[in-house]
Amino acid sequence: ADIPVIPDLEEVQEEDLAMQVAAPPSVQVNRVLTYHDLDKDLMKCAAFQTLDGEVDLKLLTKVLAPEYELREDDVSWDWDHLFTEVSSELVTEWDLGQSERED
Repeated sequence: ADIPVIPDLEEVQEEDLAMQVAAPPSVQVNRVLTYHDLDKDLMKCAAFQTLDGEVDLKLLTKVLAPEYELREDDVSWDWDHLFTEVSSELVTEWDLGQSERED
């Protein structure tokens, strides 16, 4: 016959919650490998030389692009500028298509 009761605000304020601190979560942080580390591992590990024991990946690993060729500078995009640029290109293409049809 116990009926749950919602405590009054005054009762809750009387408790000293300022000294109670929640325990921080325990998270295991794994080291993230760099591209350089991955490249070194790729070249020295025989596991990457074949796929499923049947497909030879040696040719693929020889022609993979190095990291410095793949790196690009971060460029911020402005939505208004990008929209205007794409719209302009589409209108130009549409106008060229119209002029070719008329000829």
